Amino acid sequence: MTPVRVLIVDDDALVRAGLRMILSGADDVRVVGEASDGGEVPAAVAEHRPDVVLMDIRMPGIDGLAATETLRRRPGAPEVLVLTTFDADEYVLRALRAGAAGFLLKDTAPARIRDAVLRVAAGEATLSPSVTRQLITHVTTAPAPDRGHSERRLDQLSTRELDVALAVAQGRTNAEIATQLFMSVATVKAHVSRVLTKLDLNNRVQIALLVHDAGLA
Repeated sequence: MTPVRVLIVDDDALVRAGLRMILSGADDVRVVGEASDGGEVPAAVAEHRPDVVLMDIRMPGIDGLAATETLRRRPGAPEVLVLTTFDADEYVLRALRAGAAGFLLKDTAPARIRDAVLRVAAGEATLSPSVTRQLITHVTTAPAPDRGHSERRLDQLSTRELDVALAVAQGRTNAEIATQLFMSVATVKAHVSRVLTKLDLNNRVQIALLVHDAGLA
């Protein structure tokens, strides 16, 4: 298996060294580069071609939020995992809206950091469905985007797809959604994939945020 290529972005050299040490111990992950500021990200991504970027939020120059927004607008952009202290970083929501695949606490256990990197590289969000609602509750302090716009986007969905989207926003797992809506897990997965495609979203977290913005959660 080709190792997942990771770029570490953090202004703290000790944090970068710690993350490199953690990830370098895994055969299926390879740290290909580092950057100390968001302004260095475009050049570092072009040089190292990472699959996943571990992005700190608070940096003295261009912060991780702006860097994530810029990066995720580019075609073929790598996935982004936001590094945060969570309780102090009220702007995590902005990073998720920009297309970050999720977040990691800086004191996350090493094995879970590696697991999160692999999951993101495989196209999954690092937030489990069970914590999606908790995340939204903690970080929705900023004004939500225009509700009408969010409602119009959701109007693209079929009735069944909307049912699945609402269940995702409630933090339910695929198995729980299958039980609730009387369908197979495979059918739920298919609906989730269609919702992501129709709405041009990256992951379940963004589905939940859009449903929230539309006032349906």
